[in-house]
Amino acid sequence: MLRGKRVIVTGASSGIGEQMAYHLARMEAHLLLTARTEAKLQKVVERCLELGAASARYISGSMDSPSLPEEVLREAENAWGGLDMLILNHIGQSSFTFFSGDVGHVRKLMETNFVSYVALATAALPLLKESEGSIVVVSSIAGKIAGPFTAPYSATKFALDGFFSSLRQELIVDKVNVSITLCILGYINTESAVRAVSHVIPDTPAPKEECALEIIRAGALRRRELHYPAPAVSSMLLLRSLAPELLDSLVRSRYRLENVRRT
Repeated sequence: MLRGKRVIVTGASSGIGEQMAYHLARMEAHLLLTARTEAKLQKVVERCLELGAASARYISGSMDSPSLPEEVLREAENAWGGLDMLILNHIGQSSFTFFSGDVGHVRKLMETNFVSYVALATAALPLLKESEGSIVVVSSIAGKIAGPFTAPYSATKFALDGFFSSLRQELIVDKVNVSITLCILGYINTESAVRAVSHVIPDTPAPKEECALEIIRAGALRRRELHYPAPAVSSMLLLRSLAPELLDSLVRSRYRLENVRRT
C-alpha cells in the first residue's frame, strides 16, 4: 500500500522513528526524515537507501524552531510535488520526576511536543488534501491517563488528543478526505524511555520494531486510534472509564517510589 508513497517522518534519528523509517524503506516509499542530530540522520538515510527506499533525504533541526515546519514542507513539495503521509513522532526531553514548578520547561515542552505538531500538520494540509493523504500522530498513554511524575509531558500529550481529535471532526464536516490516526503507546523499549523510567517502572517494555510497524499499518489503514501494546493500553483505558480511582491507585502501586528522584 505504501510503495511509492511520499512520507515525512519526524524524530527519525533513533527509537521508534528510526524503525519506522526502515520499515517504510523496505516498502519502497519516498522518505523525508527530520531530527535534531544531523550525523545520526545521515546514517539512517544511508540505511534506508540500502533497504530499498524509493528515495531518502533529511532535514536536521529542532522542532521548537518556528521556521522548520515550513522548511520541511517546502522540501517535500520541491522534491516530490506533494505528500501522502505525515508521521509526527518527535519529542522534547522531560524528566520522570516530581513537578518542580519549572513553568519555563512546560512552555518549552509544549512548543516542541504540541505546537510544532500543529504547525507541521497545518503546513502539510494543502498537500494532503490534494493526495487524500494521512496524518499520523504518535502520542502516549500519558495523553489519556494522567499518572504521577509526568505532568509537563502528559500535558503535551493531552493537548495532542484535544487538537487532532477536534481537527478530525472538522475535516469530516468539510468532507475532506484526510485521515488522522492517534497512536496511544505504552512503555516501549526505546533508549530514551528505558533510560528515563526503568529505575521506577518494573514492567517489560514492548519492542520498538513491532511498535513502529503497527503505527505504519494503522496510518495506512486510516484507523482512528492505535493502542500499543494493545492488551495493556486498552485495558487501562477501559478501567479509566469504569473505575478511575481504582486505576489511579493501581498506577501508583506499580512504581518503585523510593527510586523517584526530586529535581
